[in-house]
Amino acid sequence: MSAAESPVVVARDLRQVYRISRGFLRPSDHLQAVGGVSFTLQPGKTLAVVGESGCGKSTLARMVSLIETPTAGELRLNNVDVVNAPLAERQALRRTVQLVFQNPYGSLNPRKKIGTILQAPLQINTSLPAAECMAQARAMLALVGLRPEHYDRYPHMFSGGQRQRIAIARALMLKPSLIVADEPVSALDVSIQAQVLNLLADLQQELGLAYLFISHDLGVVRYIAHDLLVMYLGHAVEQGEKKMLFAQPLHPYTQALLASTPGIMGRGPTRKRIVLKGDLPSPLNPPSGCVFSTRCASVTPRCQAERPVLRELAGRQVACHEAEQFIQTAA
Repeated sequence: MSAAESPVVVARDLRQVYRISRGFLRPSDHLQAVGGVSFTLQPGKTLAVVGESGCGKSTLARMVSLIETPTAGELRLNNVDVVNAPLAERQALRRTVQLVFQNPYGSLNPRKKIGTILQAPLQINTSLPAAECMAQARAMLALVGLRPEHYDRYPHMFSGGQRQRIAIARALMLKPSLIVADEPVSALDVSIQAQVLNLLADLQQELGLAYLFISHDLGVVRYIAHDLLVMYLGHAVEQGEKKMLFAQPLHPYTQALLASTPGIMGRGPTRKRIVLKGDLPSPLNPPSGCVFSTRCASVTPRCQAERPVLRELAGRQVACHEAEQFIQTAA
């Protein structure tokens, strides 16, 4: 495999466990936010991570963006072992991974002009002269579809969609290979969402960017993603090519997610809406067997006793003892 074809991210059995204090003289609890997630992300591709709130999506994003160090597992960015890399190398790697946050109204400093905001990454991380920083900031502003006169304006003078374009421009200033986008369009109107998603797709094609796209909106995911990683209670329950998972989900949780989104199945076979019973279990006290066993309509005694591992089935990976029955049902 050539350098140009090397994966941007390789994650193997990533885990994140937090120590939770229970008070003075009481033993601490341990919360497993991510319980062994693996994936590979190539240049020019988008991996979407989906699931309910509390499933570990944002924790996974923080590990990949080097904000947090994994408790266990392997993480490689641009062929560098992040977990065991020296501090100086980790700091250099941080420039290759940039974040786009959910709220465009809170991610930009209201006291600074747009030009200053865009120049800041270059001023902090490079030794470029001021004139070159300004030229690159103006060029990036044009790349995301904003006009030259916007350079000297303040964030409050822009709409939500324009602010998110500015946030994307700032993330691109250091020419990263990976963008971690955490719910980047959920705070925007639907019509504006489409514009921002089109911009992200165009930038990916032009610059060869890899996206780790965190979302709960399956309509957005269906538009932007190439591959899908479905998480539940810190575990990957199904992952593979987006088209395959949308056409024939094999894990009951994936089926419930898709069935809960109006119109997501298009003109294909009509699927009943699946209503999940109960609440998401506490990650401090997860089920002993399959993490989805307390809410699954197809649960068996084996599911309650034995935790399924991800296995290859019908062109994707799925963690379900009973997945074969859903292939037969679909057929």
